[in-house]
Amino acid sequence: MINTFSPAHDYFMADEPAVSAAPRMRYPSPPPALRWLRLQLKVLSAVAPELAFKQAWKLFISPRRLPAKAWEAPALVDARRRVVTCQPGAVAVYEWGPEAAPAVVLVHGWEHRASFWRAWVGPLLAAGYRVVALDGPAHGASGGKQATLVAFGGAVQAVVQTVGEVRAIVAHSFGAASVAGLPVRLPNGVPLPRLVLLSAPVGPRAVAGRFADFLYLSNDFVARFAQYVEQATGRSADSFGVAVSGPGTGAEQVLIMHDEEDEIIPFSEGREIAAGWPGAMLHATRGLGHNRILRDAEVVQAAVRFIG
Repeated sequence: MINTFSPAHDYFMADEPAVSAAPRMRYPSPPPALRWLRLQLKVLSAVAPELAFKQAWKLFISPRRLPAKAWEAPALVDARRRVVTCQPGAVAVYEWGPEAAPAVVLVHGWEHRASFWRAWVGPLLAAGYRVVALDGPAHGASGGKQATLVAFGGAVQAVVQTVGEVRAIVAHSFGAASVAGLPVRLPNGVPLPRLVLLSAPVGPRAVAGRFADFLYLSNDFVARFAQYVEQATGRSADSFGVAVSGPGTGAEQVLIMHDEEDEIIPFSEGREIAAGWPGAMLHATRGLGHNRILRDAEVVQAAVRFIG
């Protein structure tokens, strides 16, 4: 597994997200802090495995609030701002375009923010839609320090309840896992016309496995993880899989967009989601990775055409 702390890593290396050719920076060797953390967890796992799991779980659900880049404030300057209260706490919501227009709801990924959808706002407005984006729990201007898939998806659901007519939901990475895994539904059983998932992981067990590999956790971490999820939610971890739970969104048409060189979520998972979701279409890209797919003009235009 590559030594990258976060799915947001390569995005934050660039001052301006439009620069898609910026080299991807990787650590030549693990930083001292990471080596120390791995050692701590290894020792703790040997003497107090339950405590080691609790510490690892806390890390797993605690996003960093990475410093804002210069382009982020301008990305939100024209947005109408409001707050929606939900189970995890207050979440910040940003809205562009005519209030009477059908909405496209944008859901960011882990350690991202609403501002990361900058490349999408203009094209969606030009297509006649209202754009609604949120900062998920423990992200951006929203409250909290921790974010689980259920809490994140619950926040999206709470925002969707306030939006009115929704034409589409577009979600990236952890946001895609949350929207499909909960799943998020439109009010009153109304079908969701379009759903676009970018760089989505196939399910929580796969994500937990990569997390365990990265921190050199003991072999039983994923089993403990699955057991903990079931105890906390009353559902098996596998039931949150994107293709397993996702059809519950009621989406009439589904587009899976995934880069063949995604270094965070393997392309094979996007292909697996598309194969397991009846009627879903797979749009493969190359050379964009996990985050640059968000700001690629051709990707944005393909999604806007799909949304219709």
